[in-house]
Amino acid sequence: MKRYLYLMHRWLGIALGLFVLAWVVSGVVMLFVGYPKLTPAEHLARLAPLDAGCCIAPGAALAASGDPRTPLSLRLTGAGGSPRYLLDYGDGPLLAVDARSGRRIERIGPAEALASARQFTQGAEVRLLDQVEEDAWTRNHALARERPLYRVQADDAERHLLYVSSHSGLVVRDASAHERAWNLLGAWLHWFYPLREVMPKAAWSPLLVYGALLGAVLVLLGMLIGLLRWRFTGRYRNGSHSPYPAGASRVHHVGGLLVGVVLLVWLVSGMLSMEPWGLFEKRSTIDAAALRQAPLNAEALDADLASSLARFRAAGFEAVELQWHMLGNQPYLVGLDARGDTRILPAASAGPAQEHLERAVLERQVREAWPEQSLHFEWLEQEDFHYYARSEPSLYSHLPRRLPLLRVRFDDPAATWLHIDPYSGAVIEQLDQRRRAVRWAFKLLHSWDWLPLLQRPLLRDGLLLAFSAGALVISLSGVLLGWRRLRPRARRRQVRRPVQPPRLS
Repeated sequence: MKRYLYLMHRWLGIALGLFVLAWVVSGVVMLFVGYPKLTPAEHLARLAPLDAGCCIAPGAALAASGDPRTPLSLRLTGAGGSPRYLLDYGDGPLLAVDARSGRRIERIGPAEALASARQFTQGAEVRLLDQVEEDAWTRNHALARERPLYRVQADDAERHLLYVSSHSGLVVRDASAHERAWNLLGAWLHWFYPLREVMPKAAWSPLLVYGALLGAVLVLLGMLIGLLRWRFTGRYRNGSHSPYPAGASRVHHVGGLLVGVVLLVWLVSGMLSMEPWGLFEKRSTIDAAALRQAPLNAEALDADLASSLARFRAAGFEAVELQWHMLGNQPYLVGLDARGDTRILPAASAGPAQEHLERAVLERQVREAWPEQSLHFEWLEQEDFHYYARSEPSLYSHLPRRLPLLRVRFDDPAATWLHIDPYSGAVIEQLDQRRRAVRWAFKLLHSWDWLPLLQRPLLRDGLLLAFSAGALVISLSGVLLGWRRLRPRARRRQVRRPVQPPRLS
């Protein structure tokens, strides 16, 4: 039986050793350099304050769109140095209207894309490379409504590669030369994007799942063999508790016993992050969009733009972007400034701009959105296990994590939670029992997102680096042992020439 365990571990290691090594190395890089993304703060920082004479009224923009439907939300922002309205109907690409001329923008051409890129880089030279559906730095669903994308190279100090939406004209992704270079050893390698570029996605995803699963079996077998071979009492002839001579074999044996559990947990949790076999598929039937799914009404679209901007300025707030949306049956206007701060205006009243909605008002709107549900409200005043901010390298660092926050608990079979931002009225996330399980299976076990560690980033990074170094030792020594096993026998032997007897003179 032991022989079969050794053979399974050996040949699984030979087959998967380089993959495990790649995961360990790239995981360390991802601690410090995340996958490229364009944060809302980066977009807003490049916009100029809106003025009353800049734009046509919201109602005029809707009329100019030529679409008979009423949008669910409306956004006034800047692209290419000029303001434009973006109409969101809930699905499909956003519809764009030039806010100065009132002309619907049917298509974003290369000239408009270059103008947006030039504005984003604050005047740097830019050149159009091509138009792509997807490439190494745009492989996520968040950009689905923006495709195809214009790819633009900027000659700024950071050598940004910019991606411009062909529907809205906005820069939707940026990747600096620093990010691109490190991501070749980071996320691009960690997620095996080189394989995804040469194989269908339907095959790429199972490859990661079953590759990680087999990697976990490899480590588990190694730990079992390591325990069987370790002499807890007494020593081998070499004076060690390990039977292997000093070198890669002993390092692999001892290192596996010390750090094998951590490597096993990383492989299993990494596999679970792919959400295989529908394990974490959402089961909630609650429609989170019900709170803001009503189309904009005439009261919202007929609001005077100059008056709204004046109300923001009266509160000492310079808006660079405006967003109209409904909250229940009430229209609201949210203003954002260049730092990403927000203020909210009830469109139905002439009151001052508010930092956030009153708690009673937001709770009432939530109850009206789900009148037949039994609801429980919880106001978070500090971060907890399911609501917390992440640092820049994280995939989730751009998500708003402001406080206070309204957590709404439903008494439905899936035990649904909604996190609602009182600063905008937006549903930030929907979590049922299965989606909350992802918090344990991936974010905690794989990324060590535990509040005491997140609040002590130096300690967290130090522990991750220490255990990563141990995992690197295990995987690297395993690759070395596998390479030695596969070497041609002629190379493994030292060919010794016969010693010639000394010639007598």
